[in-house]
Amino acid sequence: HVGKRGGCKSTPQVQIEELLVQHARSHASVVRLKGGDPLLFGRAGEELAALRAAGLQVEVVNGISAGFAAAAGLGFSLTHRDYAHGVVFITGHAQASSEAPKWDAIAHAAHVARLTVVIYMGISKAQTVQDEMLKALPASTPVAIVQNASLPQQRHALGTLGTLAQTIADSGLQSPSVMIVGDVLQGLQTLHA
Repeated sequence: HVGKRGGCKSTPQVQIEELLVQHARSHASVVRLKGGDPLLFGRAGEELAALRAAGLQVEVVNGISAGFAAAAGLGFSLTHRDYAHGVVFITGHAQASSEAPKWDAIAHAAHVARLTVVIYMGISKAQTVQDEMLKALPASTPVAIVQNASLPQQRHALGTLGTLAQTIADSGLQSPSVMIVGDVLQGLQTLHA
């Protein structure tokens, strides 16, 4: 078991890749089971590169991304044509060596292009996300936070961009969660009240 959880101690990625290569060399078949979509913020790219560099054959069996699962669980479309022309999937945090996402620019693009924004691994950065996105989006922009999307223990909270951090604090939602920002959420408050 080498699963990762935001803010918790986890197996270093390099060690996961070494284990994959080691087990693939000693067994006819090895399965690396990951929740959700391994190709979307799942570090599958790094693992595929390590296995291929070791001369090993790899097949990816895709899963369902938490963003899609969260929308399905709440019963709305991420791209309802009355509200959104597309969707942006973005990580809420960057590697220590990388620059953080430019939330104000993302919000501006979402506003101008009518996009839904799905934020993975962003719970701990919710206040920053809120403050920066408010520079380009109205405080009344609907948000949904969904923890454990598609699992029996799925929980969610609904609010607005102006109350994002407080909504998370009041609900007690934690990682793994996705935050969804956009007008496609209009009407969910009354459906889930």
